[in-house]
Amino acid sequence: MLIIHFGHSCLLVDTGEARLLFDPGTFSTGFELVEELDAILITHDHPDHVDTGKLPSLRAANPGARLIAPFDLEGAEIVKPGDSLDIKNTAVNVVNAPHEVIHPTIERPLNVGYLVDHGAFYHPGDSLTVPDQRIDILGLPTAAPWMKVSDAVDFLAKVGPRKAVPIHEAILAKTELFYRVLKGTAPEGVDVVVLPRGEAIEL
Repeated sequence: MLIIHFGHSCLLVDTGEARLLFDPGTFSTGFELVEELDAILITHDHPDHVDTGKLPSLRAANPGARLIAPFDLEGAEIVKPGDSLDIKNTAVNVVNAPHEVIHPTIERPLNVGYLVDHGAFYHPGDSLTVPDQRIDILGLPTAAPWMKVSDAVDFLAKVGPRKAVPIHEAILAKTELFYRVLKGTAPEGVDVVVLPRGEAIEL
């Protein structure tokens, strides 16, 4: 199995039978140049997992690729947990993997995991749900507004794969996302002020 990481949660998995691209989102780069895909699989509708601006050109470059998502996306096959897919002799099972809680006031999107060839590879999206099957290669969420590093450590220990590939790591350089969550959930009357570095600000 060959894997190429395009940053954040975007992985190209080549099983030898099928070429599968997972979560081509806005924090990832270079995936739009990929050709000869058999499927594009989206775990949920957050922009860092699906770049709707680049998706049309990606699909145009891969006219035979199936677009698969658990939500209404133009041209997509809508899947749900429990579904089984056959993509060029590669089995892909859709796993019930709820999106982790960012904050109780923030609505969670429908998130699914994708299990390739009965455990050869697992992409959980934004979930730390442990699959029932033994996993050989795990896409390991590393950093998010909904997790701390010990969550990644515990998830890795529970799954116990042969190999783990860190994903969802680009967010470590995206402080604005964390600031947006803080501002959006701040109590009424509380102003979250992000200070520019090296400048004096009157507060």
